[in-house]
Amino acid sequence: MSDTKEIEDKILSEISKIKSLKELQEIKIQELGKKGRVSILMRSLSDVSSEEKKILGKRYNELRVNILKAFESKELEIKDADILNRIEIEKLDVTLPVRPGNDNDEGKIHPISRTIDNIIDIFSNFNFTVETGPDIENDFHNFTALNIPDDHPARQDHDTFYISNQDNQERKLLRTHTSPVQIRTMINKKPPIRIIAPGRTFRCDDDATHSPMFHQIEGLVIDKNINMGHLKGLLRAFCEEFFEVSNLPIRFRPSFFPFTEPSAEIDIGYNKIGNSIKIGQGSDWLEVMGCGMVHPNVLVNCNLDPEEWQGFAFGLGVERFAMLKYGISDLRNFYEGDIRWLNHYGFSTTNSPNFDFKED
Repeated sequence: MSDTKEIEDKILSEISKIKSLKELQEIKIQELGKKGRVSILMRSLSDVSSEEKKILGKRYNELRVNILKAFESKELEIKDADILNRIEIEKLDVTLPVRPGNDNDEGKIHPISRTIDNIIDIFSNFNFTVETGPDIENDFHNFTALNIPDDHPARQDHDTFYISNQDNQERKLLRTHTSPVQIRTMINKKPPIRIIAPGRTFRCDDDATHSPMFHQIEGLVIDKNINMGHLKGLLRAFCEEFFEVSNLPIRFRPSFFPFTEPSAEIDIGYNKIGNSIKIGQGSDWLEVMGCGMVHPNVLVNCNLDPEEWQGFAFGLGVERFAMLKYGISDLRNFYEGDIRWLNHYGFSTTNSPNFDFKED
């Protein structure tokens, strides 16, 4: 017993003096390797009787376990000390002014952030307010309240990210559009309503023109005596303002959405020259938005009387609008974190336009 205690004390003493991981590894091999003192003791069990082997085997195993624990504890101690030392050496004074340099040393505003701010600014001038909602939704707000039938493909696992159901609770999902914000607003606020709902949305898509996570901005107007003419006038004015094109060729093409009736998709005129697109020129058409009059069933689901209240809704993809306005060809570039791409397409924090709300 005294022999193992003496060996343990000596090894623990050596471990306590170690200052680096390299030295720790060397001592560990030296003591626990094939030629180490602990290994020699373990091999010596083959030369003793069965009764002694039981006693000594337990004693030697305890010795080995204690030493291993000491090595592990010392390793964590050295790593923690190294982290603290690096923090002390590498710390930065964030109050210092930006160092002189070229434009690439400055942070850039991402095109998605710029586009969202631009769209919010335009609609704020049309007296819209901004509403937001949770990324994680339930079936009612994302599908049922929007008049989407149970057998609609959008409800399937191949199109929607569902979250595992635990303890028989209501099944949750990552919202597939920002339309749930419209539902929550209609339920919780009394008309008249005039809102836009920007935010992240999620679908099972991933290619040059689709991403599993993307941004939408949807709009909703609920009031008395609202009609399709109001919708067309608003969205025509918005598209002309956003794309900075007067008398922009625009058409409303009949379509179908479960939550609006009648429904339409908006096309704008464009011309493609090589790899560039000229908005407002040429005879070709490009689909950019979906819209329509809010379906009476949706109003009823939100406790609104369709005989008293009418409204319209619309939605657009932020990335698509950014790609069209700034000439970006591949949607995936938005999320790759390539600093060279951001330096090219990003916007200076000092030269960005001032999106001040205009007062009446």
